[in-house]
Amino acid sequence: MSESWDEARRRGAALLAAAGIEGAARDAERLLRWAGGLEGAALAARGDEPAPIEARLRYDGALAKRAGRAPLSHIVGGREFWGRWFEVTKDVLDPRPESETMIAAALAEPEGAASPGKVLDLGVGSGALLATILSERPEATGLGIDASRAALAVAARNLAQHGLAHRAALRIGDWLDGLEEGFDLILCNPPYIAEAEVEALAPEVRDHEPRLALTPGGDGLDPYRRIAPDLAAFLRRRGRAFFEIGPDHAAPVSAIFAAFGWPQPILHRDMDGRDRCLEWRRKA
Repeated sequence: MSESWDEARRRGAALLAAAGIEGAARDAERLLRWAGGLEGAALAARGDEPAPIEARLRYDGALAKRAGRAPLSHIVGGREFWGRWFEVTKDVLDPRPESETMIAAALAEPEGAASPGKVLDLGVGSGALLATILSERPEATGLGIDASRAALAVAARNLAQHGLAHRAALRIGDWLDGLEEGFDLILCNPPYIAEAEVEALAPEVRDHEPRLALTPGGDGLDPYRRIAPDLAAFLRRRGRAFFEIGPDHAAPVSAIFAAFGWPQPILHRDMDGRDRCLEWRRKA
């Protein structure tokens, strides 16, 4: 017996809800659109039509993976970030809407700030942050650094996909070690989850995302301790540096940088009102 697109969507939503998936209806619809190669409006227009067997088989396989807590982005191959599509694999952190807080703040460019001629992304991962800034600021060039060669390969594909390969270099490295140039804009979304908190993460995160991109071990603050002593040497005059943080990290991270002469940072909160990003500005 054939199954319509609407029936498949409802069946998938019920299956995912029974598996405890938050946003089950949303995920079921996204997987059905992916399986059928349809955009949202096209799926709605075909609601009562029978879904082809090939699409249903693909959909059923995707539902089984999602019910097993595989991330949606790993099933469909990517995620949208700041209106652009980025490839996501098991080798990189899944770009999250919360990280768009940093993009919004970086693009604001307050009076007196330098234009972002040169951009540094520390822990570049998928390349979503770097690619977004370079796409929004076509006069800029960038450098992305990561300790994972596999992550750099994903970033390279994403930069190429968005036509940015000629404006961005990628380098394997350990934070600021070995750098010899200055930057107008520095972005960093480091691993900051404390070791003791990892097991409490959602299975989609804990079991599928690279552990090194989630936690540095200990209290989660070591990346900030590594970067703070040398930040002034690489942030140009009138430049700005942005660091994503955990919701409870504003005070301890501010204290780490204060020990090296940095003033109280500007705090940016995400769409849910949680502390999400710290900004430091270097004076002229």
